[in-house]
Amino acid sequence: MEEKNIVSHAAARHIRISAQKCRLVADLIRDRYVGEALTILQFSRKKKASAMIEKLVRSAIANAQQKSSDIDVDNLYINAISVDQGPMWKRFRAAPMGRAVRILKRTSHVQIKLEERKGS
Repeated sequence: MEEKNIVSHAAARHIRISAQKCRLVADLIRDRYVGEALTILQFSRKKKASAMIEKLVRSAIANAQQKSSDIDVDNLYINAISVDQGPMWKRFRAAPMGRAVRILKRTSHVQIKLEERKGS
């Protein structure tokens, strides 16, 4: 198995959106160049998830530029993006006949890794 040349990575934890909704957006930008990914995220209909992931992609680009100033941003692409389930906030809502119903407010953890492709 060939070794990957990871240029930078970024992670966002405890994002206040469910992992399932976030994965739908993450699947759109996997294995794409960052410029194309940012355009897809900007025009996505899933506004909250795309805004969170766009912020994370921009953070990974800034990390790559900070790590190596001679890097070409146009050659960066998203090598890996993963969305995992975070802890759930448990709340209660009043229900009929004196009962309570549990409400689960889901969170997620997102990790992104950028790699540089040359000659493509």
